[in-house]
Amino acid sequence: MTSTATASATVAPQRGNPVIPQAAGSMPASTQAQMDAAIAAVKASAAGWVALPVAERIRLLERTLAATVEVSDRWVAAALKAKGLSTDAPQGGEEWLGGPLVTIRNLRLLIQSLREIEQHGLPQVPGPITTRPDGQVVARVFPTGTYDKLLFQGFTGEIWMDPKVRRHELEATQATRYQPGAQVEPAVALVLGAGNVSSIGPMDVLYKLFMELQVCVLKMNPVNEYLGPFIEQAFAPLVEPGYVRLVYGGAAEGAYLCQHPEVDEIHITGSDKTHDAIVYGVGPEGAKRKAERDPVNKRRITSELGNVSPVIVVPGPWSAGDLDFQGANLASMLTNNAGCNCNATRVIVQHAAWSQRLALLDAIRKTFREAPTRKAYYPGATDRFEAFKKAHPEAELYGNPREGELPWMLVSGLSPDAPDDICFTTEAFTGVTSEVALEAASVVDYIDKAVAFCNDTVWGSLNASIIVHPATLADPTVAAAVERAIADLRFGTVAVNHWPALAYGFVSTTWGAFPGHELHDIQSGIGVVHNTYLYEHPQKTVIRGPFRVKPTPPWFVTHRTTHELGPRMARFEAAPSLRKLPGVLWAAIRG
Repeated sequence: MTSTATASATVAPQRGNPVIPQAAGSMPASTQAQMDAAIAAVKASAAGWVALPVAERIRLLERTLAATVEVSDRWVAAALKAKGLSTDAPQGGEEWLGGPLVTIRNLRLLIQSLREIEQHGLPQVPGPITTRPDGQVVARVFPTGTYDKLLFQGFTGEIWMDPKVRRHELEATQATRYQPGAQVEPAVALVLGAGNVSSIGPMDVLYKLFMELQVCVLKMNPVNEYLGPFIEQAFAPLVEPGYVRLVYGGAAEGAYLCQHPEVDEIHITGSDKTHDAIVYGVGPEGAKRKAERDPVNKRRITSELGNVSPVIVVPGPWSAGDLDFQGANLASMLTNNAGCNCNATRVIVQHAAWSQRLALLDAIRKTFREAPTRKAYYPGATDRFEAFKKAHPEAELYGNPREGELPWMLVSGLSPDAPDDICFTTEAFTGVTSEVALEAASVVDYIDKAVAFCNDTVWGSLNASIIVHPATLADPTVAAAVERAIADLRFGTVAVNHWPALAYGFVSTTWGAFPGHELHDIQSGIGVVHNTYLYEHPQKTVIRGPFRVKPTPPWFVTHRTTHELGPRMARFEAAPSLRKLPGVLWAAIRG
């Protein structure tokens, strides 16, 4: 793979993910013999895994949870070192939140679901389960219990089902592989791990294992393959009996694995370019095959491939405090992980006539000025940054980067009539965000136009946000327009007032693209992960939260004690208890 070319900044750039240069890697690449042995080991265990009693699955999960807690400090320390972050600075808490914490939560919620399958035949959804006026079934899956309600007051997470699923059919679409008489073919899944967030690979493996009952080979991404030994230790209870194996290497090793005759399915988190190379091949021959819709790789392939994440800001009577909070909210969605997230704020959509439009931009600028700049750790980050800067020389840069770091970039005042603008077509995967203002006759007209803009102009379908003041929702016509927007946005997650990454972190919700993409037009991917209540036919996740939250949310860049809160939350998640709660609350309040 080559580095991002400056052609990305031309008038009509290719839509989708940027081309990411291959990282050098920090582990010896697995040999073909080692990869063959890894696949053979899990294949030999595949039938046993399908037949394994639920009680034994629970015991394996309990042991894996304990092992993950045990290794979590070393896991985080290694990630902080690689990303140039300090253990005693707030940004160091990011690696807890996006690594061991959510992995531990995933394990705990899977244990809960399997216990409920043992006792009741199905996971017990906290509910309610409702039906929208158009017949679409909605299951509330967050909060999952009392502690979620306490720690995330006012937040909810819903899974909206495929519109074809009727209410009386819903239970039949849940945990189908665990039902008496279910016929499950043993299968080997290849999971191609992501290089940016350390929990992605392990959690993708958990989904394939416990939702689809497939044994897994996880190929670590060269960017963060240094975490492989820690993940192997955390997942040792699953590795030892042969249900999971880890392998290492770059594009050559990935290509060998993807074509391996004993691999039945593939799941990738990464780039649409990598996806197309797997499915159709590379070069002119690959392009020809794609044009003719003739895959060279005919396995089932699921994927999560990123997004140019839009945020729709609904005009309202915002106070100075509201502007400060939401400015920090929008900026934090970008600064997390140095902007190398598929759910980072990429396009802020505003109403051109809103009197506070510029004030909100100023609040975002204020947070960028105060946010620490970050090491450009992800391959090609500087090249991508320069491509956006070349396309928009008027871009504003914030921060005082040291050597090896990048500032934060804001491109405001984009034209909605330039659909080929790089900010709309290409996922930056670095610290770049943008803003566009839409002309509209009213707030309701603006909301409708903003939804159409996000669906039709902005690339991808992974996640989107809507920010709306509660006073604005007091107008029934606006409230109806917001609900219509939530329904009409063709994104796998729609978050109200907050970062869509919460859908990733809550874990009981789904994470993946809006359904309907095909291999020849993959966009943000096919399928979902997480989904611990084990629904077969989700359409989207909807997250709702308060317009403002106190104390400061731990994912905000302005939080002062995230590095203290992260490990406490991780240990709390492993075994929630009243005894641990004061320490979590104390660290949260001081943020």
